[in-house]
Amino acid sequence: MESQQERVLVQLRDLILKGAFAPGERLAEVALAERLEASRTPVRLALASLDQEGLVEPSPAGGYVMRRITSAEITDAIAVRGHLEGMAARLVAEHGVPRQLSIALNECLRAGDRLLAKTELDLDDYAGYTDMNNRFHKLFVEGSGNAALIRAIDVNNRLPFAAASAMLPMQSALEEGRQWLIIAHQQHHSLVQAMERGEGTRAQSLATEHVQIAQRNLTYALERPEVYRKLAPALQLVSEAIL
Repeated sequence: MESQQERVLVQLRDLILKGAFAPGERLAEVALAERLEASRTPVRLALASLDQEGLVEPSPAGGYVMRRITSAEITDAIAVRGHLEGMAARLVAEHGVPRQLSIALNECLRAGDRLLAKTELDLDDYAGYTDMNNRFHKLFVEGSGNAALIRAIDVNNRLPFAAASAMLPMQSALEEGRQWLIIAHQQHHSLVQAMERGEGTRAQSLATEHVQIAQRNLTYALERPEVYRKLAPALQLVSEAIL
């Protein structure tokens, strides 16, 4: 039951973040159980967990409905991620970067360099950069060795568009998207350099500042929801982006 409950939770969260449900839509346990090929109990427990994560909310009529999320909530979550990742980067720098972590981080840097060496990027390139970016952030966060911090970042990242790569698909629709990735990846290089040199304060500052590109992407998306909703269907959950 425990493994089924976790599976249902992951699947249901994934559906929400892919825009499968509209704001205010009732989430019927029976229909969801059939869709996910599960029993009602793990679905009910998953909905309760998603309520705690802020993705759904109780309905006055019983059960749960999809929440409409404000841009302020997402902006706050991105800012919180910046401060939490800043703490992680500082801890890595202060503890010293193990050889294996250094090798993995530098592999990410080289992968990003190869992608951004192209004069034009296609959708596969953006997908490749997203994979690299996810791995990069996961490496130094887990490298902090602070279990409470790792859990806090994981919980915060469950809000739509709060995670490190959540806003990256937006950039494929921007003329300056490649340039923004270049800036972000230059920051990756600076961050690794600071951690490897043991510069904790600088590493923390760099990681905290790094989220500003995600904040800028969110602003662009909310100004042009008719364009960006195709790339990020969950944008329909953001109240300011409703057409």
